[in-house]
Amino acid sequence: MLIGLLTAVVASICYGTGSVLQAVGSRKAARRAAAEAGQVTAHGGPSLSSTAKAAMTWEFIVGTVLDFVGFGLGALAARLLPLFLSQTVISANLVITAVLSVKLLGIRLSRAEWTSIAVVCSALVLLATAAGPEGSGHTPIATHWWLLAISVLLMVGGTVLVRLLGARAAILAGLLSGLGFGALGVGVRVLNGIDPFDLGALLGDPALYAILVAGIGGMYLHTVALQIGSVNGATAALVVGETVLPGMIGVWWLGDASRPGFAWLAVIGFVLAVSGAVAVAWFGTEEGAAADDAVGREPELAGERG
Repeated sequence: MLIGLLTAVVASICYGTGSVLQAVGSRKAARRAAAEAGQVTAHGGPSLSSTAKAAMTWEFIVGTVLDFVGFGLGALAARLLPLFLSQTVISANLVITAVLSVKLLGIRLSRAEWTSIAVVCSALVLLATAAGPEGSGHTPIATHWWLLAISVLLMVGGTVLVRLLGARAAILAGLLSGLGFGALGVGVRVLNGIDPFDLGALLGDPALYAILVAGIGGMYLHTVALQIGSVNGATAALVVGETVLPGMIGVWWLGDASRPGFAWLAVIGFVLAVSGAVAVAWFGTEEGAAADDAVGREPELAGERG
């Protein structure tokens, strides 16, 4: 349990730092794209070209490397802890994101945002206290096919919907990316051919391809969310998506459980975590413009320093 918790905490730090660095790169690319024809959709959202340019900035590249490290550690945590605990601890990257955004994006968090973040942290403590042993993760192969089908539907359908909604879809994009990462966590948990290792079983498991679809699609949607909206709001919506549903699946489907007599504490922790994340999303929706201004001033400040 302790090793799993430490692994999840380090994964959370990697994800949180990576999110802010990706936001810096995404916002720089989005600001440049706004002055170029064909770089936004008819609905005001980022084009595939502008998203690709965001991925070429050094900040985004470093952030992506941290995401991959976080992914590896998060996958390990998902095998060692109940999903409702591992996913929630990893989702504490919201706190890292908020704190670093103050320094790197010039964002000033309101008292309401700090209070909401404190609620999320308190919820993590409750969940860690209530967590019991993780389930086996053994499921019929048909459920792996269902996971793949749902992952494809969420990522492809979600991408189309976000592009249609354009600039209004920041929170939706964050939520869908969270659902993608949640599906990834479930896929890692049920994946065949890991213990003991069997390459044939691994490559023949639909859950492996669900992990790839959900992971790549979730990263793309998260990039879009960072380009068009609040970094804290998008991350908070991601927290809801990657925490609540996977946690419920872990309990109902995979045999995860709380400690005897602590189920009520786990429920309270979940409610507080979701409420706190939604509050951060709500209170953080106004900081996107300020962050863009801060990024926009960077060339001027660099010139003054020169």
